[in-house]
Amino acid sequence: MYLCKGISARNIPAIAKGEGNKDSGSFITEALFATLTNTNFDDQRIKELIDQAVIIRDAIPKSGDSEPDACTWTPKSDADIQAKAKEIADLAHVDDDVHSLQAMLIFGLKGLAAYYHHAEILGYMDEEITNFMQKGLDSTLRDLPADQMTALVLECGSVGVKVLAMLDTANSKTYGNPEITSVKTTAGTKPGILITGHDLRDLEQLLEQSKDSGVDIYTHGEMLPANAYPNLKKFSHLVGNYGSSWWHQKEEFEKFNGPIVVTTNCIVPPKDQYKDKIYTTGPAGYPGVKHIAKSTDGTKDFSKVIEHAKTCQPPSDPGTNGRDLITGCAHEAVLALAGTVVEAVKNGDIKRFIVMAGCDGRRAERQYYTDFALALPKDTVILTAGCAKFRYNFLDLGTTGGIPRVIDAGQCNDCYSLVVIAQALAKAFGVDINELPISYNIAWYEQKACLVLYALLSLGVKNITLGPKLPGFVSPGVLKVLVDNFNIGKNSTVEEDMKRMVPA
Repeated sequence: MYLCKGISARNIPAIAKGEGNKDSGSFITEALFATLTNTNFDDQRIKELIDQAVIIRDAIPKSGDSEPDACTWTPKSDADIQAKAKEIADLAHVDDDVHSLQAMLIFGLKGLAAYYHHAEILGYMDEEITNFMQKGLDSTLRDLPADQMTALVLECGSVGVKVLAMLDTANSKTYGNPEITSVKTTAGTKPGILITGHDLRDLEQLLEQSKDSGVDIYTHGEMLPANAYPNLKKFSHLVGNYGSSWWHQKEEFEKFNGPIVVTTNCIVPPKDQYKDKIYTTGPAGYPGVKHIAKSTDGTKDFSKVIEHAKTCQPPSDPGTNGRDLITGCAHEAVLALAGTVVEAVKNGDIKRFIVMAGCDGRRAERQYYTDFALALPKDTVILTAGCAKFRYNFLDLGTTGGIPRVIDAGQCNDCYSLVVIAQALAKAFGVDINELPISYNIAWYEQKACLVLYALLSLGVKNITLGPKLPGFVSPGVLKVLVDNFNIGKNSTVEEDMKRMVPA
């Protein structure tokens, strides 16, 4: 991160002169993604990124005699890296609110990089986005005043909307518009490969290379929505989803029996019992685990994974309740039913929509989201995306007005679809988006969720309830700004929050 700031500090003036290093944006995208929570635990690969960062930075001409240390520091050993890491961590910050805003911006930039990385792999790029990443990183070396940092955080949200829209286009143009799809969650009788993470291109290549091999492919966690894309679901050996969200990996991966491909975050440190069956690829990494690198043309060879699968027993029962899961309710699919949805609202069959998107996590306090979903009246509909859905998508919540009571738009980036749906409903009813019968009960965990939150704020969405706790990096002064301007708040109990979010 420190070296990426140094690259940015040198490259921003060069960009202004039309002499910027075009490789820096792509590298920073990859490097920031590698630093996301539960993505890359492999010190050796982090060191390779450090070496690469120094080469890229030093190839950019200096912009003047005085430069931040991040523009000149070069590690000579592992001890140098450790010492610099401690020095950075121990730095005193001049103002709590400024420090808080810098942290907010950094986490937003990491989320921005992750989503941009997915789009870039599919051939969708935008220099304005990567230039903003560098502008944001550079700003954290400057100790800018709070008003300027606040503006950058909000700008990060606006750029976030742009990257989410671009990724939505990239996915739908490449794999077709998602279709509302019922996905099997039971284990088959053939050997299988489990694929987790978010990267649809990795899944596509695995499916293509494994067809006619006698091996079934199962999705896991955030890869569940892949079952709804026409150009992926056409593969008959994509047989369904195995297990639930990321934090259940240690139990579910061991039961799966076959090899597991981890494409992005979130990898949990694997148990020895199945560590030899894990293959990472893309930004993901773990020491002692096999890694599948991409070739110069961007393709990957999954042949070793496929051959490995052939030697394994079929998956054991995943331990979930075996219910089919509905996914693929992205904006195109839902807006095709817009007439039905609007009519259900007018008839009173749907009284309120509850956006319960975001992240899942292992702490017991997240049982709140299951309890909240169970307590919702029958005339409410949950709009969801991200792995938070695994807290309630196995429940039998039924339908209302012919509409499923859990509308799963897809991966966490598909929160964009929920915004498009909300905007379409606002237009249909002729009201502002904040006047719709919609409440926001959002679960967060990591940096991509931060970016999605900033994107919602940049669109003017107010009254968001955030949980299960407020981010520790938000200072009291910054929290006051969020409360005063957006009425953002923390969840409490199911009973109290139900009164506030589902008024009688």
